[in-house]
Parts: sequence; structure tokens; C-alpha cells
Amino acid sequence: MYFYAARQPILDKDKNLFAYELLFRDSIDNVFPDIDGDEATTKMIEASKFNLGIGEFTGNKPAFINFTLETLSLGYANMLTTDEVVVEILETVKPGKKLLAICKDLYEQGYTLALDDYEHQKVWVHFFPYIKIIKIDWKISTIEEIKEVKQAIVNFPDIKLLAEKVETYDEYNQALELGFELFQGFFFAKPEMIKTKSLSPSQIAMAELLYETSKPELDLISITAVFERDVTLSYKLLRYVNSAIFRRSNEISSIKQALVTLGSQELKRFLGLMFAINVNPDKPSELINSAMARAKFCELVAKDISAPIDSSIAFLTGLLSLIDAILDEKLETVLEKLPLSQEIKDPLLTKKGVLAELIQLLEFIEHAQWDKTTIVMKKLGIAKEKVIKDYNQALSWADEQSQMTNGK
Repeated sequence: MYFYAARQPILDKDKNLFAYELLFRDSIDNVFPDIDGDEATTKMIEASKFNLGIGEFTGNKPAFINFTLETLSLGYANMLTTDEVVVEILETVKPGKKLLAICKDLYEQGYTLALDDYEHQKVWVHFFPYIKIIKIDWKISTIEEIKEVKQAIVNFPDIKLLAEKVETYDEYNQALELGFELFQGFFFAKPEMIKTKSLSPSQIAMAELLYETSKPELDLISITAVFERDVTLSYKLLRYVNSAIFRRSNEISSIKQALVTLGSQELKRFLGLMFAINVNPDKPSELINSAMARAKFCELVAKDISAPIDSSIAFLTGLLSLIDAILDEKLETVLEKLPLSQEIKDPLLTKKGVLAELIQLLEFIEHAQWDKTTIVMKKLGIAKEKVIKDYNQALSWADEQSQMTNGK
């Protein structure tokens, strides 16, 4: 059984990752809300507890999971620990004595409770002592409605407001000014502003290396020369090669030996990650994590599509699919600065071809638009079970890489 869910990041006001919301689907063919809410929550708990493991899917961050009154009554929230779940009470649940008693009990056990898509009613004030997070749909709520909620919780300082469906930096900044502390949406995955940004010498060196490694045949002499011109990059290479995952019979005595130890595939992966991580350290870590996950997904799927493509090319294309947001520049401007092969540039710029369709498939999965994923998978000739398996594996790999590069 595969875990059919998308995870959407929830960031704090400093754009650090706070948690993920897990958006469940019965399978890739089904589109919520055709699935009964009780059934959706039941299968989410089953899949996360007994199959994949919720921590693997969320990188050990808390998971917001929707609960109906029925699933709360059955005690499903208690199947997960207080550290791994935020109990999100669906907007369709009516406030009443039974729900109030459940909320009080969960609160006393140490669970974090959230109200989903909140629209203020006075009766909810009785629940506020047990609620930590109130989610407000940014797309449908007016400023007046938001201010009404703020006034209602003024005596409950522990309650945080979460703005969901925040898609632009203007919306993020507006919500920030209104006192929101948590944000859900893909505003961080779009360029914050269009501006000119020069690359540092180290970043230029990495761009050169990306170009070299995108060639069918590696030129070891040229690649070694670039590393030898950049002390910082050489240090990172040697530190990476020193990892326990590489079995070395001898100590490394030269840059060339380090490159040979890594091998072609691992070198390409290392360079891609270093470029994405270091090109703009001020960007949210979740953006870099998303780029890594895209890269790994494209690499895994590349060999299974009806017209297989080079996995190294697929990896770099996936990695660079968010480079405009990482650098806060137009994609065209960014790619002009990078000496990459047209095999990588073309799908990103023209949105055409197999690699472009892979990126589109990823975007649909990230937004849990499962009906659209089915169309793209048919075009690419990929089995849905393989897509979900590779997507889950890519997320886990990206989380591991992120922890390793951040020294955690």
C-alpha cells in the first residue's frame, strides 16, 4: 500500500519550517472531497502509522492532519504522539458539548489543536482555552473578518493565527502586518522580487562545474582545475568525500583523487546541491528542500518514462526548476548566467518536452491536484504506484540531505 498524500509546508514569520499539512487522497485517481472525511482521516492514520511512518514523510516535523467529529470520537488522534501531529478540526465540524469535551481531553494530554478554515461564531469562544492555532483561508476571508477573529482571541495570547493559501510575497507581508504568525502556501516558491544579483566567485565556479558535469563525457582535468581555483569549494568537496558512505581504501591526497572517489553520478549530485544551497543563503530552507526533492524525483523517474532520459540531466533540471525563486530573478535572466546545456535550459524556459512535463507533474503533486497528475502520468507512461513511491523517496532523501548540509 502506498501513502497517497501531498505535504504542504507551514512556515513561521521568519520563513522557517514549522510543520507540514498532509493532504490525503484515497489514490491518485480520487480527488477530495469525493472521499468521505471520516474515511480520509482513517486511511491517513493507517497509512502514516502502519505503512510509511509519519516522521519519514514530514522529516520529523509536526503533521497537521484533518479530523472529523467521528474520527475524534473514535480516538484516532491518540494513535499518534503529541510531537508528531497537530489535530486539525475540520470546518465542517459543528461546535457542541461532545466536541468541547474531546478538545479539553486532548489538550490535557498535550496535543496541539487547530481550527481549520475558521469563520468566527461566538460559541467557539468556549473552545479557545484548548486551541493553539486558528487557520484562516486567505483567499476567502476579508480584512474585516480577520480583525473580528483577532478581537475574539484578544484574551487568549497563546492562540496563533495561520494564514493558508498565501501565494505571493505581497499576501505574506500583508498577513504578517495583520498579526499572523504562521503561513501556508507557496509564496516562498516564487521570486520575491525582480532584481539584479551578481554571483560570487564560488558560485560562478559551481556554475562552471554544473556545465562541465552536464556533458556526456566528464573532462576530469578541467573539473579538477576549477576546484583547485576555489579553496572553499575544495574544502566542501573533501569534507563530503570524507563521509562514511564512501568506502575509501586510502586517504585522499589530491582533488583529482577525491573526484575519482566520488564518481560521475555522485559528483553531479554534490555540485547541484552545493549550488542550490549556497546561491542565496537568505531564502527559506524549505525552498531549497523542495528543489532537492524535485531533483531526486526527476532522477528516479527519468528511467521509467516511455522515452527514458539521462538521469543526471533530469536531476539538474529538477534542481534548477526553482532557481528563479531562490535567486529572486526571472528564470530567463538566471539561465543566461549559467553555462548549462540546452537540454536543461530548454524545458525550463519553453515548458515543452518530457522534462517540462516531469516538472509539471511535480507541481501538481505538491498542490495535491491529483486529477491533473493522472493526465500527465498517462502522457509520460509512468505507473502511478511508481510515481508515489519515487515522490516519497525523494522527500525522504531531501530531508536527509538538508539535515546533513545544515550540520544537524
